[in-house]
Parts: sequence; C-alpha cells; structure tokens
Amino acid sequence: MSIIIDNEYNNYFIGDKEVRDLLTREGERKLEGLYNQDIDLKNLEKRIEANKFVKDAEVYRGLDGNVHVKVKQTRPIARIIRTDQQDVYIDAEGNILPLSDRYTARVIPITKSALIKSSDKGFFQDSIGQSYLSLLQFIENDQFWKAQIAQMHIDGRGEVSFLPQVGEHTVEFGKPVRVEQKFKKLMIFYKEVLPVMGWEKYKRVNIEYEDQIICE
Repeated sequence: MSIIIDNEYNNYFIGDKEVRDLLTREGERKLEGLYNQDIDLKNLEKRIEANKFVKDAEVYRGLDGNVHVKVKQTRPIARIIRTDQQDVYIDAEGNILPLSDRYTARVIPITKSALIKSSDKGFFQDSIGQSYLSLLQFIENDQFWKAQIAQMHIDGRGEVSFLPQVGEHTVEFGKPVRVEQKFKKLMIFYKEVLPVMGWEKYKRVNIEYEDQIICE
C-alpha cells in the first residue's frame, strides 16, 4: 500500500499507522497478497472516512498493482473549552471533533456562557451559530488576527469578546456582525492609537458600534 496524507494545514491527527489500522481493521484483515478483485476499494474508503479527523479519502489501484491511498485531514479552527466535560474542536464547517492523543492543534480557544446551548448539538451549524462560525473562519484566514487573538468568549447575550496576545486590554466585539468593518477599526486602533498612547494604556476596547471606538 502507498499512503499519502495531506498536511496542507500542518495537522498531524492521523498518520500512516492509523490509516493502515483502519484499512486492515488493526491487522485482522490484511490486504497484502489478496487478488485485486477481492479488494473492495469503496469499502476501504468508507473505513478511513469513518475517522473524525479524515475529511476525504481516495483509495484506488495503481498501474503498479498496488493500492494507493490519499487522505485529506479535517481542519480544526477553534477549541471549545468546557468545564463539565472534555474539550472539543470545531472544524471549518462547524463539525465537532474530539481531542486527539496524537496531536494538539494550535487554534483559538473559546469559552462560553452556560446560557449558550451545548456546542456538541450543532450550535455552529444552525442559523444563529453560522454567524459565529463565519467570524472564526475570518480569523482563521487572516494571518495577523489568527496570531494576535489569544482567546474568544461568548457571553449569555451572545456577544463576543477577545483577549489579545499582545496588550492588556479586552476587545469587546459585540454580536458577530459587520465582521470585516470591525476588524478594520481595530487595526486602526493598533496602528494609530497604541503606538502613541502605549500598549498598556487601555484595559477595554469596544468596537461594537458603527463609526466609533470606545477605549477606557
């Protein structure tokens, strides 16, 4: 077997050994030595895709007579911090993923009020949660904000706040609307205000309202 695992986003949730174990049911059903007609390629794909960390799998026969396997991994974009049970990841589509003993993704941690319904029941995929997912996707796809935002919190009213990597302030973002415009305001604050006033000057920065930044 030839196995290729896509690590486009530098995730290492699954390796060659895990893929081989999925294909052979942990060695119980060996593939080497079987005739090609005795190998169900579609069934092998389904076995691999049953793994939560696999987004897509392709299994095919090569001209060399070998079985070739291509695996595309899921892409976690946030980690939900939970006090009453184990944390979980969410991927770019809002699916819930378990933690892995093999690899820990460097993604934004999220805490949330108990008033916000449980994240493992599709919060990030319903009509309300989609706006929060869009916010996370925006951060994930922007190198500066992905590096600068250390933590995200969703309060009982559904309003978002951030803790930055640099600076002692809390960013009060409000509801996840006008996302691009709010981050543009925050960038102005970082470029034009903090270099003059100092990074330790403010404890609270509110960008919730249109056409203004409130600093205290």
